[in-house]
Amino acid sequence: MIFRDDLFKNKSVLVTGGGTGIGKEIAAQFLKAGATVFICGRKEAKLKEAIEELSLLGPCFEKTTDIRETAQILDLANFIKEKTGRLDILINNAGGQFLSPAEDISEKGWLAVINNNLNGTWFMTQTMANQFFIPQKEGKIVTIIVNIYRGFPGMVHTGAARAGVDNLTKSLAVEWSKYNIQINAIAPGIILSSGLENYPPQMLHGLAENIPAKRLGRVDEVASLTLFLSTQAADYLTGDTIYLDGGQHLHGSPYLL
Repeated sequence: MIFRDDLFKNKSVLVTGGGTGIGKEIAAQFLKAGATVFICGRKEAKLKEAIEELSLLGPCFEKTTDIRETAQILDLANFIKEKTGRLDILINNAGGQFLSPAEDISEKGWLAVINNNLNGTWFMTQTMANQFFIPQKEGKIVTIIVNIYRGFPGMVHTGAARAGVDNLTKSLAVEWSKYNIQINAIAPGIILSSGLENYPPQMLHGLAENIPAKRLGRVDEVASLTLFLSTQAADYLTGDTIYLDGGQHLHGSPYLL
């Protein structure tokens, strides 16, 4: 932990997809730095399991929420209002995708990924801005996307969705600057997290050798950058997507097609 334990004292943070993987580590680091943290996700069992561990670090609350459903997002906003009365930081971490050649992606599969990664991120961002950040005249938003620098062959659906979020980040940074809202994105490379369990082992074999840093990333590295972007030290940084990938985006895709 590189941040002092009171850095986010009296700050309220929402981490979507906070029950597992990168999201859970982000929530843990915010708690260690003194924040009150809310986590949400679609799977109640995962949230309940996570909250038992995270609550040992500080005040943490969970609410089952499908980010594709605006009514559920509004319920989440009201839940946060009841608990803390304000929200200072939104971490858009929820998302998902599956490996597939472009020609084999079904209409249902395409829409599921677009609705989750692009539409869900937008609905969450707009709602929390309208409910908290714009009236407060301040707020921090950090969105976790993927390495889309050279496209995303093998997962064209999420590449398209995350590119939309990248542009959304740029557009909102300008529009909402008048409200003192800073919004940035992080594009992680291949991170050693529970998310890798969704991909076939043969796809992951030898990946580190094709990354300039010669290793995969860690969840704590993503979390640390997320916390930095949420501090006052990053007040003059907005509208950017930061690639956290050991140089992978400059070297090309390590995936075997």
